[in-house]
Amino acid sequence: MSNPTSLSNPIWLITGASSGFGKSIAREALSRGHRVIATARSTSRLSALQSLGASVLALDVTSSESDLATVIREAASIYGGVSHVANCAGYILEGAVEETTEKEVHDVFSTNVFGTVNVARAVVPYLREAADRGGKPVMATFGSMMSWWSSAAVSLYCSTKFAVSGLTEGLYEEWKPFGISVCCVEPGATRTEFLSNRAEGGDHRIKTAKQLDVYQGTTAASMREATDAYNGKQPGDVDRCAKAIVDVLTREGLSKGKEIPMRLALGSDCLATVRAKCESTLKLVEEWEEVTAYVDGEGAKH
Repeated sequence: MSNPTSLSNPIWLITGASSGFGKSIAREALSRGHRVIATARSTSRLSALQSLGASVLALDVTSSESDLATVIREAASIYGGVSHVANCAGYILEGAVEETTEKEVHDVFSTNVFGTVNVARAVVPYLREAADRGGKPVMATFGSMMSWWSSAAVSLYCSTKFAVSGLTEGLYEEWKPFGISVCCVEPGATRTEFLSNRAEGGDHRIKTAKQLDVYQGTTAASMREATDAYNGKQPGDVDRCAKAIVDVLTREGLSKGKEIPMRLALGSDCLATVRAKCESTLKLVEEWEEVTAYVDGEGAKH
């Protein structure tokens, strides 16, 4: 399948490497002497990483299964395999559900969810091969703090992140027998280009083409305004995140002596969100426990 070269030095395949987390993870990995294959929809946006020593390929995670398989096969041939995968491609669709079109919804799920599935399906044979050759392969998916909490105006984006986190939990169990780790990285608000909309030169925050007056003065409108005001003021540092991610996925530095977790929360805001969600969920199930248990049939064991 690929050339039998050593996997003692990680071989990274990174999607969405033209900006944000993908770009920072690639830089961090390169700074450690790792081999990196950086991908994006256009290689013209990967020149900075290429100058640092990365190999670059054009890869659209929404491509057909056959096209994606061809690109992954080419990627694996560069260094003789793939040991570390970071699925970083994704964007925010901002707008109330009523304001969205069928195509807008389909597109955000195609990139954020189905794109992750597509890459996972294409890379797993190479990760399995890496494990067979004595490596410690791993795939990272990207959830979010909003894998734990949803809100008006971003509910569709949040639902894609809920889906990715759920997908990762399943993949974790499916791939464990092969010696492949899977980790869902769930960052809090981080200073990247992610909240810059197309009018500001970004392509990670897309607002619905239709905006209805009926939502003025509602939580949806407040969320839009808060997102505009928050851009550039996020507490998370993307390069510190990248260092932590590379440490965790290689079991080095901050993660030395630890196993790779199924889910990795990053940022104090994400930590607070996870704790609050767990507490509110426990409160909810306790409040409704009588109704919940009522539906069990006669003789059901608890």
